[in-house]
Amino acid sequence: MYYYRFDEFKEDIERFSRQLGAYKPDIIVAIARGGVTFGHFLSEKLNLRALYTLNSIHYDGTIKRDDILLCNIPEIPPDSKVLVVDDIVDSGDTMQEVMTTLRRIYPESDFKSGALFYKKSASFIPDFKVREADRWIHFFWNKDE
Repeated sequence: MYYYRFDEFKEDIERFSRQLGAYKPDIIVAIARGGVTFGHFLSEKLNLRALYTLNSIHYDGTIKRDDILLCNIPEIPPDSKVLVVDDIVDSGDTMQEVMTTLRRIYPESDFKSGALFYKKSASFIPDFKVREADRWIHFFWNKDE
């Protein structure tokens, strides 16, 4: 188990922002719940007020669903550059479903994905990522509530 501290998070926001390079999103879509803290801090760092969220439900309690339910999908203006963020890409299923759905609904917009953590074994690897996950992570926003 790895405890991800706030000071590491602040450093990773900086690292992630530098990775974006020339990619300047118009909108950040944070996947709730894990991606919301990341999305908020990143939007502050990028001075970007267009921060949207969507909900992804992959579990009923502790039981993994056969499908992924997406709710509260935001309206994306045409020809937007959109960065979809989450705290971790574990299996890759959620990010894949979110990206596929948004690209289908808004084919005229440019979508990129980002995560603080990812697993190399995931079925979907984000465009931008900071750390590889090799064990269970306890995020400060879950543990220190």
